[in-house]
Amino acid sequence: MIAILTSFFPVESTGDRTKRAKALILLLIIALFFVALASLTTGATQTPLYTALKTLMTGHEIGLREHIILFDIRAPRTLMGMLVGAALAVSGAVMQGLFRNPLADPGLIGVSAGAGLGAISAIVIGGLLPGYLLSSLGYYLVPVAAFLGGWISTILLYKVATRQGRTSVAVMLLAGIALGALTGALSGLLVYQADDSQLRDLTFWGLGSIAGATWDKVAMTAPLILLSLMVTPFLARGLNGLALGEATAMHLGIPVQRLKSIAILTVAGAVGAAVAASGGIGFVGIVVPHLLRLLIGPDHKYLIPASALLGAILLLVADMISRTIIAPAELPIGIVMAVIGGPFFLYILLRNRNILDL
Repeated sequence: MIAILTSFFPVESTGDRTKRAKALILLLIIALFFVALASLTTGATQTPLYTALKTLMTGHEIGLREHIILFDIRAPRTLMGMLVGAALAVSGAVMQGLFRNPLADPGLIGVSAGAGLGAISAIVIGGLLPGYLLSSLGYYLVPVAAFLGGWISTILLYKVATRQGRTSVAVMLLAGIALGALTGALSGLLVYQADDSQLRDLTFWGLGSIAGATWDKVAMTAPLILLSLMVTPFLARGLNGLALGEATAMHLGIPVQRLKSIAILTVAGAVGAAVAASGGIGFVGIVVPHLLRLLIGPDHKYLIPASALLGAILLLVADMISRTIIAPAELPIGIVMAVIGGPFFLYILLRNRNILDL
């Protein structure tokens, strides 16, 4: 597959991949449009939504059933899938650049583990909260708790890894492993206390899904993700310089410590919001930027926008598979991503062992 893609986007004789990167980004924009359209018109229902879309474009009215399916169910779900996919993929690209490791994952900064602990806490012990708080939060309790858990764990990890105004990436990595083990233990204790209904909720949240997307959830999630995504292009030059080493980057005039701080907080915001909205969805943050790095090179000026587009496409495709493969029931999107991402990532690793020096 990689050979086919590279044949469409040949590298110039000088080794410059700029033209290939620009062409690929344009292709991804076009592909995202058609995939989003397919997402709006794909599902278990037999409603001819292609006809409904055509009717909308001509200005004629459509039936109430088609209007509900199109605008109240599939449109927010499609938009949520694009936001979550872009957030996870861009966060993966930033973390791989920050750690200078193509196998790095957004979960290294503890945001996924913290978000999981927050969600589990809300599901298991949420009923102990005061009634007025439960009534005001409603079904937002789990997403809010997941987001807060992700942010608190990231800030804690950042404080541990920062000493005398300098953040150590190595300490952050090791502390992230320890924090993941600790949050896993606390999550296990809560799961042990859960009843059958709560265990079912925990299982489905952990597998990931965007089936419950509504316009209210999109309105709550979109500002956090979009703000984070708008910050990441300004990190591109710094991440490119950081690939040469921290000392070299500082000699080039890059504020390394500020870069680390902004990158970590940006990823925490994007991934925290994404995990809060969709639950646990793996492989997007590691497969997408890694594949694009093989195709268009490590320049984050192009890698970041390409990751956002391909991440959105990949998640929408996985969501369409999840809602149709066992229709009218739905398969959790985390399972679909694992089935797609696991073998494909293994194929990339095996095919490019010499390039990756593994």
